[in-house]
Amino acid sequence: MPHRPQHVAGVEVTPLCDAVGPMGEAIRRPLAETFPGAGLPEEPWILHFHCYLLRDSAGRLTLVDTGIGGTDSPASLWAPVPGALTGELAAAGVAPADIGTVILTHLHSDHASGTVTDGRPVFENARHVIQRAELDTAAGAMADQVLNVIKGQLQVVDGDAEVAPGLHVHLTPGHTPGHQIARVGDLAITGDLVLHPAQLADPSVRYVYDDDQERAAATRAEVLAGLRAERALLATAHFAEPFVRL
Repeated sequence: MPHRPQHVAGVEVTPLCDAVGPMGEAIRRPLAETFPGAGLPEEPWILHFHCYLLRDSAGRLTLVDTGIGGTDSPASLWAPVPGALTGELAAAGVAPADIGTVILTHLHSDHASGTVTDGRPVFENARHVIQRAELDTAAGAMADQVLNVIKGQLQVVDGDAEVAPGLHVHLTPGHTPGHQIARVGDLAITGDLVLHPAQLADPSVRYVYDDDQERAAATRAEVLAGLRAERALLATAHFAEPFVRL
């Protein structure tokens, strides 16, 4: 069942738990190696894979990230497929065809693989919002199995943009070149800007799988400083508890 929703600026925000589990052996490292210098233990990192459903006062539905997908998805090489996103949506009373907007924080396979199934778009009536910098650097399975299927449904943005009334995306590069977060009211849906609570305590803590670790740390420090000043609510991708108040 979905977690309890939060209500922010007239928008109902429901976390959807797509999966829980460690990384597969192909890329698994202990926490101490995954986040070097953070003083974390030599034990596996158990990830929670959260997506977020937004329902505004007019009934418009937005989904932020689409999870790990099915058993044949690009994420199947390392993530605990299949994901439970469609079941989580059904528990919230929503069918995939009801979604009008999908925001992809970035094109890593645990955030975007659930966009397609059997070579077809899962969210057939949705525009899919992605940063130009992310699209320009996409390659491999994500480009072949995901982007080619939804290319007629893409809304490509450059930097900060309002993508629905009161709903904005902001470019936050480093984890990937075109990583973005979503904002509504005092809520920030952070994608992989912050991956582990250790990075809230110390934003300089690196993540071994960031595309550009130095830039990711600088972006994280800058964005978190602004969010702390707002006492913002974070909606995280991989924490055990989806919401964190700064």
